[in-house]
Amino acid sequence: MFDFEKFLLQIGEDPKREGLSQTPSRIQKLYADIFDGYKQDSSKALGSIFNEENFDEMITLQNIEFYSMCEHHLLPFFGFINIGYIPDKKLAGIGGLARLVDIFSHRLQIQERLTTQIADTLMELLEPKGVMVTCKATHLCMRMQGIQKQHTDIHTSAVRGIFKSDSKTRAEFIALTK
Repeated sequence: MFDFEKFLLQIGEDPKREGLSQTPSRIQKLYADIFDGYKQDSSKALGSIFNEENFDEMITLQNIEFYSMCEHHLLPFFGFINIGYIPDKKLAGIGGLARLVDIFSHRLQIQERLTTQIADTLMELLEPKGVMVTCKATHLCMRMQGIQKQHTDIHTSAVRGIFKSDSKTRAEFIALTK
């Protein structure tokens, strides 16, 4: 287990100082919130799934804000996720799509896995004609340590079904989410 007092002593800080006396309990509460995605079942994230046989046009939800923690450095990365899917009889509530993003982002992550987990879960739960997920994120590990590039964002995408096989469908999603 992580010894916060030992950590403070190693960096030259006084663990008994007034400003630090409640920090261990604050960190415990903070981490319970940041990592609550482990306590949630991603297969239940969408809530009610609606069976609507007559809607087969693209549905997009864009600029879903997220915050996550890099599993390599335990530093935050954050940004926006766009989701698009073309239903084949099943529709998800839009709140459920945002909840799915929260569940996966509230775990130790890498951006590439976060993007694919969302797409794969939607393919599994909704069985749509296709799904596309894009993610644009800022990583504090890129800004604070090592290379220290202040204006670098990382873009990832996960493309499934018709989005992968039909360039016009991909282009429509990209146009809708710009």
